[in-house]
Amino acid sequence: MAAVTGIGSVFFRADNPETLAGWYRDRLGIDLAGGAWMQQAGPTVFAPFPRDSDYFAADRPVMLNFRVSDLDAMIADLRAAGVAVETRPDWDSAVGRFARIHDPEGNPVELWEPAGPAAGN
Repeated sequence: MAAVTGIGSVFFRADNPETLAGWYRDRLGIDLAGGAWMQQAGPTVFAPFPRDSDYFAADRPVMLNFRVSDLDAMIADLRAAGVAVETRPDWDSAVGRFARIHDPEGNPVELWEPAGPAAGN
């Protein structure tokens, strides 16, 4: 069977696409210059959730999740820029550590520092 090799794009609607793209560039380092963000290789979780899941806000159909190499540094940078960051000890597990933020349009964003071999460090 033929299979996909990875996620090629993530498309979502925004009230102000240019401003939101700038926020992702300035706060998370996702630079779309040249039309595409060249990400590092690593694990990608593709997981449909039940409609009644409380893992993220019920009024949002998706939550972005980004791998990070140094969650503590990312949290410090975000907080210094005035971004509210939520962490909970029960989110951390054998697969890694997690934090949550929201972009300026209220979209939930999870930051994931993989543990062990998946970390790529």
